Amino acid sequence: MPEGPSIVLLREAAARFKGKTVRTVQGNSKLDLSVLEGRRVRAVRSWGKHFLLEFSRLSVRVHLMMFGSWRIDERKPSPPRLSLGFDTGELNFDACSVKLIEVPLDEVYDWRADVMSDAWDPALARRKLKAIPEALVCDALLDQTIFAGVGNIIKNEVLFRIRVHPSSRVGDLPPRKLGDLIKQARLYSFEFLEWKRAFELKKHWQVHTRRTCPNCGGPLTKAYLGLTARRSFFCRNCQVDYSGG
Repeated sequence: MPEGPSIVLLREAAARFKGKTVRTVQGNSKLDLSVLEGRRVRAVRSWGKHFLLEFSRLSVRVHLMMFGSWRIDERKPSPPRLSLGFDTGELNFDACSVKLIEVPLDEVYDWRADVMSDAWDPALARRKLKAIPEALVCDALLDQTIFAGVGNIIKNEVLFRIRVHPSSRVGDLPPRKLGDLIKQARLYSFEFLEWKRAFELKKHWQVHTRRTCPNCGGPLTKAYLGLTARRSFFCRNCQVDYSGG
């Protein structure tokens, strides 16, 4: 599933269509997207894992889900889920979820929760975390209402970086570790973005999909933890389980 930094790259690539008018609409979405034809793109935005095209009194939300992809000025052989044609090119999406939003985006999204937004509010994230003391940190990092844009790769790498076991409960973390969790969720996301730009993301992974701990040399553990049951890669020697599980 593309994480927040990848959606930022999509937003940057699609920025060329801001101010342009949709000339054609195609795709196999079940929605009636013909309402987009003839509309001018007012803004190209993103929130977490959501890509957003804002028009007058209407917006399109694209979520790439697990296997979605996008292309500009080219298509896959199979029919796209959504294709928007402009005088200056076309924007295509495959294997994704498409939704129309008919209210202002500021009424739908809290931009303070997006770890890559200028409006990101770490104090708000801390308050939300303190409200869920029983949650496992592996679940809390994937909670898009707290850390919009953080996905499984970022989760695993952040927890290793701050030496916290994924099964630790939020309420058991020392205040400094809680602060580290919040700080690194944003910092690592921006590092992820730069590595992605340079086409070298995977070489920077410390534990995600790895077998050996780069710190102690011991074996890494893979487990499906928490309510989300997403893959966690971690070192039992180096990452402290503050809940004693």
